[in-house]
Amino acid sequence: MIYLDYSATTPVDKKVLQKMTPYFTEIFANPASIHTSGQTALKAVEDARYKIADLISAHGSEIIFTSGATEANNLALRGILKAAKNKGDQRQEIITSSIEHDSILEPLNYLSKEGYKIIHLPVNKQGLVEISKLQQAINENTILVSLGLVNSEIGSIQPINRFGRMIKKLNQHRYSTWLKTSPRKRGDKPKPIYFHTDATQAFNSLECNVLKLHVDALSLSGHKLYGPKGSGLLFLKRNTPLEALQYGGHQERNLRSGTLNVPGIIGLAEAMVIANKERKNFVNKVSGLRNYFVKKITKLIPQAILTVDLKNVSPTHAHFLFPGVTGDALLVALDELGVAVSTGSACASGDISISHVIRALGYKEALARSALRFTLGKTTNKKELDQAALLTLKAYKKCLNMIR
Repeated sequence: MIYLDYSATTPVDKKVLQKMTPYFTEIFANPASIHTSGQTALKAVEDARYKIADLISAHGSEIIFTSGATEANNLALRGILKAAKNKGDQRQEIITSSIEHDSILEPLNYLSKEGYKIIHLPVNKQGLVEISKLQQAINENTILVSLGLVNSEIGSIQPINRFGRMIKKLNQHRYSTWLKTSPRKRGDKPKPIYFHTDATQAFNSLECNVLKLHVDALSLSGHKLYGPKGSGLLFLKRNTPLEALQYGGHQERNLRSGTLNVPGIIGLAEAMVIANKERKNFVNKVSGLRNYFVKKITKLIPQAILTVDLKNVSPTHAHFLFPGVTGDALLVALDELGVAVSTGSACASGDISISHVIRALGYKEALARSALRFTLGKTTNKKELDQAALLTLKAYKKCLNMIR
């Protein structure tokens, strides 16, 4: 099998697995236990917490361990708004984009039923939100902005640091204006706009420094960066309000109850350490291979359309439209030939409707249904890509013939 679906998940790095193994069989105690074995496990968790915090320029107390980015996204969106509302914050507008992952869009849909107004910013043909559109959308009723760093389907990279700087300056300006206003006229202290980013697809290729990104919250998932499934985190900046969504265990400072996944946390930390160390070489190698593959595909299949410019796309992503066929049919044909790819987000597998991401780029329905995503990993090589390109041509011809 030629695996080109690394955006869906990655294999656990052998070094990561080696680091995790003792915590399944030897240091297996519950870290909430007071006895020595439990405290040994707790120390390993806390060491991992501070190691992770250092990698993203955060404080250890700002890291909340979760089961993955889906939980982290839900906790960030619903938890921040729940806490703010309970503190009397009556703002009700949330800004996001039209191409976010379902783990953002569905919690926001839930919040809309609670009275929040969700503003979905459009993207341009490159899958990017324009900063002017964000500036225009923000108003006195805006409480939260959530924009993903790297899109899981097309790989477009949003300028989160620019967005973050803009929001930070706006918050500072509002506060400064309030301070300069006469105490009798100034009213209540202005509440900040909170900024969250889903960085799930980013850490392998981009530095996720929360200070440089100017974010209040950031989500990550272990299995996207050669770590274990079932592990993830939410970075939450100090003094950002948050209330728990689940109760009963009092773990993670009462913000995320549930017995800690010690092996998963250890694996997540080790995977992040390795990814951070290998990032430069990873980007150079994978982007070169991705560009090579794109040239092969476009030469073999001139009809193929690359959806977004490679200049501002994750180095792992190559997203195409194949006119005349459906992406689902092409995926099945490739799978039969031994190539694993995807039509979009793995979380939406089985959904044959047009991807909301491709629809947002403005493609017509028939063309939008022909989307196929190839994503490369750190073990991908030219031989595999040469073979995958030839097999893609074979599968494409087969699908065209079936339609005719």
